[in-house]
Amino acid sequence: MVMSKNFFELVYSDLNAAKMRDPAVRNILEIFFTYSGFHATLIHRFCHILWKLRLRFLARFVANVSRIITSVEIHPAVIINEGFFIDHGSGLVIGETSRIGKNVTIYQQATLGGLSPSLDSNSQRNVKRHPTIQDNVIVGSGAQILGPVVIGKNSRIGANAVVLKDVPENITYVGIPARKVESTNINESFDAYGISKGKIDDPNKKSILALFQEIHSLNQRVDDVKKQIHNYDKSFLSIEKDKKNKMKKNKERSLK
Repeated sequence: MVMSKNFFELVYSDLNAAKMRDPAVRNILEIFFTYSGFHATLIHRFCHILWKLRLRFLARFVANVSRIITSVEIHPAVIINEGFFIDHGSGLVIGETSRIGKNVTIYQQATLGGLSPSLDSNSQRNVKRHPTIQDNVIVGSGAQILGPVVIGKNSRIGANAVVLKDVPENITYVGIPARKVESTNINESFDAYGISKGKIDDPNKKSILALFQEIHSLNQRVDDVKKQIHNYDKSFLSIEKDKKNKMKKNKERSLK
């Protein structure tokens, strides 16, 4: 995931990505002057150059100013490839060792974070702690992708999903914890907020349904037993009644 394009080509690809993926866009100038997500990406690309030049304090300082202005926090070390689009963006956080591929879209309030404990931070420096987002991925608003997981190409992460393990290519994950949607994504498709049509693979739902089926089966068996007891009682009463009638008739005959 190495960027081969120069700064201006990357910026143009970001502008074009916003134009292609946001139906609210009317022209390139509107994106350039009014889109805080684009501003955050633009400043990050400059900060990343400073970071690679080892001007790291300056890179962090400019990135912090960008966070104050745009409400988007991106560490200067993050590698972001071409065609990156932040839609709305407010509250977005992207951690230091994150890697983002081509044509990725991320919505507001999402987090690409780490799970490493704060103890012994020195041992964690320069260690991969944050997610890798591969090409053509969409991350919905409020999604939390945590740890050094890999989100496969063309995958979708639904709004507010919590992802703690790798996501295969061409799959949508939703929910807490994130579960796959049983459908396949298409390269060219764009799903707003990472929401795709399809059946959700929900193990909790499956367990509950299995319990309901078991309860229904037990109720049926109880009803069958009740019917058998009722029929037995009727037969028993009928036999007893016949016996009494016979005894009564026999008694009457003996009296005659």
